[in-house]
Amino acid sequence: MKDPRGNKRRLLILGGTAEAAGLARRAIDAHGALLDVISSLRGATADPAEPPGKLRRGGFGGAAGLARYLRDESIGFLIDATHPFAARMQASAAEAAALARVPRCRLLRAAWPRHPGDRWIEAPDAGAAAGALTGLGRRVFLALGGRDHAAFAGVEGRWFLVRAISPLDRPPPFKDYEFLMARGPFTVEDESRLLKERLIDALVSRQSGGQGAYAKIEAARILGLPVVMIARPAPPPPPVVATVDAALSWLEGRLGD
Repeated sequence: MKDPRGNKRRLLILGGTAEAAGLARRAIDAHGALLDVISSLRGATADPAEPPGKLRRGGFGGAAGLARYLRDESIGFLIDATHPFAARMQASAAEAAALARVPRCRLLRAAWPRHPGDRWIEAPDAGAAAGALTGLGRRVFLALGGRDHAAFAGVEGRWFLVRAISPLDRPPPFKDYEFLMARGPFTVEDESRLLKERLIDALVSRQSGGQGAYAKIEAARILGLPVVMIARPAPPPPPVVATVDAALSWLEGRLGD
């Protein structure tokens, strides 16, 4: 679909991740003469990587609102490159693309593989992760966003280390904790030092995948610490790709249509 206000076709990237910014850059470099790239940023991450091209901020109002935007803005292609745990946005993107009859692809980075020496305890959600802490020690590195903190409110006898890149909107719902404001990327050495200095007994993490947050997982393996790993939401209907290269190939396969 061409933009009625010009000759370029239009790509909407639902972003906020490093993959989304990289995809916008690659798409503009390769097809900027033919393609108008719009990135939409919305979410809990403060100061996300700002991609090249046009930028849109804020929500759409669910699947119906996104479908309306796709039609009103003559969007020809939709690539959902949001965080692996952005389950609501993922579902809305799939539904909206079907409603507006716009080709859609999900760029979903690969999950972390489990290596020998990893002491992972799988949990389907944050509530189950809180229950899994029984017997894992008193001092816990809670490597989760603020939205998941409520699940740990009733956990007794634990001290939590909470880290974020910006101040929290509200204090965590548990009494015994330390808040550490720091921005990555962190090295394995950085994370190993943090775990040792804070006398951490266990770590809780989401199965986010990617390199940006993996150092803490590797550090936990090196130190022999257990990791309560929260599983990802189920993926959307295909097509689903794992890399920027694959997403770009999907796009290029449709630019000739």
